[in-house]
Amino acid sequence: MVRIRAFKAIDEFDTCNLYVQEHMEVLKVFGITKITTANNSWMFNPNVYVIIAELTENNKPIGGARIHMFHKDYSLPFIDAIKDFDASVHKLVAAHDADGGTGEICGLWNSRDVAGWGIGTLFLARAGVSIANKLPMHSMFVLCGEHTIGITLNKGFTVEESLGNRGTFFYPKEGLVATAAVMSDVRDLSYALPEDRGIIESLRENPTQTRHENSPKGPLEIQYQLDIKY
Repeated sequence: MVRIRAFKAIDEFDTCNLYVQEHMEVLKVFGITKITTANNSWMFNPNVYVIIAELTENNKPIGGARIHMFHKDYSLPFIDAIKDFDASVHKLVAAHDADGGTGEICGLWNSRDVAGWGIGTLFLARAGVSIANKLPMHSMFVLCGEHTIGITLNKGFTVEESLGNRGTFFYPKEGLVATAAVMSDVRDLSYALPEDRGIIESLRENPTQTRHENSPKGPLEIQYQLDIKY
């Protein structure tokens, strides 16, 4: 069985270190050694929440993601990734923050052992959107790869075409295209597909539950522990 749980980064330093180690191993497979979301300074940021997927039999991390709340003293990885390509990202994020608070979901990964099961793009992403509802955020940004943009939009994000080349950049290295997207209504999920909206709302209503999920590789039982406190 898989367990997906959420916690404040500064509350579980050892788990965060495991997260970093496993994430870096995944990035190395793709030849990526420099990436803003892999900077481990977030472990000491009180505005960061971690969502981690673990195997229940041995607590081995098999995937993860993070929610960063915007704060004037802590730059968002989203800003750090884009600012050299398009400096207007500073004003854009500031405007969203003034309109009810903002942040981002980032650092999404899953191990090769569970590739194709949707651990990251489906289940961790939904869990991340679900806990954002409990944080002082009205909107949320994401920077996603070419193969995940469609799945990302299904959850209620829209492409932020004011940035870069109609929302796209070469990131984290030349030849890899990333797309900037924003969810402008974290609570209402106006642009999410009905299936994704229904599951996210279920996780918000019952953050501690076991679900029998339909993954691309077949049925998967996931134990969710998403009851966080701000």
